[in-house]
Amino acid sequence: MENNTVQEGKHVVEVRPETLECDVVRFQNNKEKWVAFIGLLDGHPYEIFTGLQDDEEGIVLPKSVENGKIIKCVNADGTKRYDFQFENKRGYKTTVEGLSEKFNPEYWNYAKLISGVLRYGMPIAHVVKLVSSMEMNTDSINNWAAGVERALKKYIPQEE
Repeated sequence: MENNTVQEGKHVVEVRPETLECDVVRFQNNKEKWVAFIGLLDGHPYEIFTGLQDDEEGIVLPKSVENGKIIKCVNADGTKRYDFQFENKRGYKTTVEGLSEKFNPEYWNYAKLISGVLRYGMPIAHVVKLVSSMEMNTDSINNWAAGVERALKKYIPQEE
């Protein structure tokens, strides 16, 4: 089991699969529209990409899109990007390329940190508590953190 470990009885996958199922969670903070893409491994949150939903930058999704796939791509120069792919109502695949380029770099870096915590199996209730305890110095990042909390709360098992 190279690059995989077992922690607290849970299987930890350190090497991200090329494709992960994904839930799309939309939320609103201070009249701003936000979106979270939550990559799932075996039905559990494994990573999160999130930020302002900005029509001008290409994050235009039909309201009916609630899930899809996050695909890890390697560019010709060796850099990596993550694309979101969904199936439209007619059954055609639509891809939004470069999620990492679509969002504010500060949100991207916090999301990478939260994804790392998710990847190593911290219980979702503890992840939500961690995010809520982060002390941010601007209203926009505090709004972002509140949205991340709301997006992840739906994954807390009933027994926690």
